[in-house]
Amino acid sequence: MEEQFILRVPPSVAELIDGLLSENAASDDKSLDLSFSEDGRSGTFVIGNDHFPVYLMDLPCVVESFKAYDDSALVKTAEIGQMIMVREPGDSAPDVIEYRHGLTPPMRDARKRRFRREPDLNPELVQRVEKDLVNIMTGATIENAEPEVNDHEEDGDGNVRHASENVPSVPAPEQPDVVETGANAGEPERSDSDDSDDSL
Repeated sequence: MEEQFILRVPPSVAELIDGLLSENAASDDKSLDLSFSEDGRSGTFVIGNDHFPVYLMDLPCVVESFKAYDDSALVKTAEIGQMIMVREPGDSAPDVIEYRHGLTPPMRDARKRRFRREPDLNPELVQRVEKDLVNIMTGATIENAEPEVNDHEEDGDGNVRHASENVPSVPAPEQPDVVETGANAGEPERSDSDDSDDSL
């Protein structure tokens, strides 16, 4: 696995970087530097004498990076979950740490359009259920149990038990004896000539 990062810059900064990385540019022409403050989320991007504010943003999903060594097979080289965003000096700082969009146009507004919404859960209810589960696992009783539900369950079990006890036993109906000799009394006996094959 390699160490990789995504650097997103405005068009003016992209032109400066492109000119710095071009073959015609002198090595001592401009310097490039990136430094972060103590919070680890904001910093400064320096290219030559120009300073730009940068912010470390979380991507809405993990981006996998691949490389092809033989132009046919792709090899996964990294998983990238954050992006360094360079802004113009006059731009305001973002108020959230998670970037709203992905890296490509299909992932625009990805959190809202493509991901399942987080359930609206009451934190107090979650803590109460967690405490009840811990009590059940340790063998203690549940503090928030509703007695009506327990009585109803007992009544239901009792009704089922009494219902199985009160069911009268119904004797099986007697089947009349069938006389084999009288079953074909109305039909004449067939001879061997009747069993001949008429398919010809």
